[in-house]
Amino acid sequence: MLIALGFDALSDEDNAAIQGAWQGVVYRPQNPVRFLHSFAEAGDVSSSALTRSLRNMARGFIAFYMITLITIVRTLKKVTDPEDWGQQFLHWDEALACSDGPFIDGAAPGSRDLLLFGIVQCHSSIPVPPLEALRSDQRLGHLRAWIGRMQTRFATSGHLYSGQYFKPFIDPHAAASRLQQGLFYLGFTCVLLCLPITLPLVLFYVLRTPR
Repeated sequence: MLIALGFDALSDEDNAAIQGAWQGVVYRPQNPVRFLHSFAEAGDVSSSALTRSLRNMARGFIAFYMITLITIVRTLKKVTDPEDWGQQFLHWDEALACSDGPFIDGAAPGSRDLLLFGIVQCHSSIPVPPLEALRSDQRLGHLRAWIGRMQTRFATSGHLYSGQYFKPFIDPHAAASRLQQGLFYLGFTCVLLCLPITLPLVLFYVLRTPR
């Protein structure tokens, strides 16, 4: 997608480092209650009440898909906790130390900046173990400063989850209304009630999606 938009492709080394930085994703549904609550609060931001309501109900299927996919990945890959959560980000801190600009790709954010910042948002939206390493590991000073610069650059984003954990602090977006959160849980309940249909459908999409 980024290449189609004109961004450079990643080297094999950078691609492996991005894959390594994704490790925390498999911990997102570790607390199912918090996972679902975060999904419900995020909500849809459409200006149309009808569209917003329908999409929030549909998000129940997305949440179920994510839980199923991550469970499969954790089981097949036999994921275990690394001894050093900060290790997976050292490549990027070193890249920033060697950069000739404020971003990994220089004067302006490039493909590496956008991919890594997306991972930071993912880890921040539903806090996972690597988030604490990003916030406090003494080896990642360049990376924390970079997160601050990226937050300033994308301050108008509707879902800047990292803003509540890194300077300059930015208030998170307003949570969805109680009604919209209720519609999400209604959709998720419907997915569970229709499990003989929804589970095979989720497995179909899991197998069909390229990795």
